[in-house]
Amino acid sequence: MEYTTLGDTGVTVSRICLGCMSFGTSEWRDWVLDEEAGVELVERAIDLGINFFDTANMYSLGESERVLGAALEGRREESVVATKVFFRMDEDDPNSGGLSRKAIERELDASLERLGMDAIDLYQLHRWDYETPIEETLRALDDAVRRGKVRYVGGSSMWTRQFAEALYTSDLLGLERFATMQNHYNLLYREEEREMLPYCRERGVGVIPWSPLARGYLTRPHEEVDATTRGKTDSYAQRHPYFEGGGREINERVQELAAEADATMAQIALAWMLTKEWVDAPIVGTTSVEHLEEAVEALDISLSDSDVEYLEEPYEPVPVSGHE
Repeated sequence: MEYTTLGDTGVTVSRICLGCMSFGTSEWRDWVLDEEAGVELVERAIDLGINFFDTANMYSLGESERVLGAALEGRREESVVATKVFFRMDEDDPNSGGLSRKAIERELDASLERLGMDAIDLYQLHRWDYETPIEETLRALDDAVRRGKVRYVGGSSMWTRQFAEALYTSDLLGLERFATMQNHYNLLYREEEREMLPYCRERGVGVIPWSPLARGYLTRPHEEVDATTRGKTDSYAQRHPYFEGGGREINERVQELAAEADATMAQIALAWMLTKEWVDAPIVGTTSVEHLEEAVEALDISLSDSDVEYLEEPYEPVPVSGHE
């Protein structure tokens, strides 16, 4: 395993972050693992040197956090745990979501209880809340840090102007500022390179991209994607413009380089992302130990400058996706 510093925080994290969206219950999504399989994945991740885990309160409506907390029992302090807040947890209760002070304080306490932790290392806004002034949200987050319930705060999937507004407001009011950005970024979706990623690099913000494998679209030939359970049932993935803007040709070039390197497509896609200096740790979600081991092995793959250029060359601009 390789390690890096998460933005300017000084916290050391593994170059691979294990995404825990696949933990919880298949009643939430067909492809989600049960507790036993989730715990097995976390234990293997720790064996492989991974110390960074990302979840969210809305994943399996809290079950993902509970499974991760159970898996890390006795090893929580040596791990770096990130979770998120925004999406409504109870459809009948409008205050169970959003980023008001009430929602943040309530959901933070619930996340801490499920995780079995006294403090969350990185507490992130899952999306931007257009109904709540960012000042209120930032004050609530700042209070959580001062009370010792949260160590760092971060953002996810928003417009750069919104992220800049949040950082400016934090600096102006002397509040805890966002230390990280968790954004949508992969070989098939590179719109973040225009503004967000350069801005994060300038401001010392750590970058932990979600969906580095394009929700499976970079792990197998494009004509085989629909053969998987997730490919058939993940309507959210189907809304992303992965096969627009040269996506199919990029997928084919990933296949080609994988064959030449005796690697998997997923390993080539991750090796490409790890060449990007603005990326600290891609968040890799998986449903099998084998795929987790393959992801870690991607750290040993070196792509040449010409390989990177070859993979990137077919890309064309696509609609912004992932902020909703």
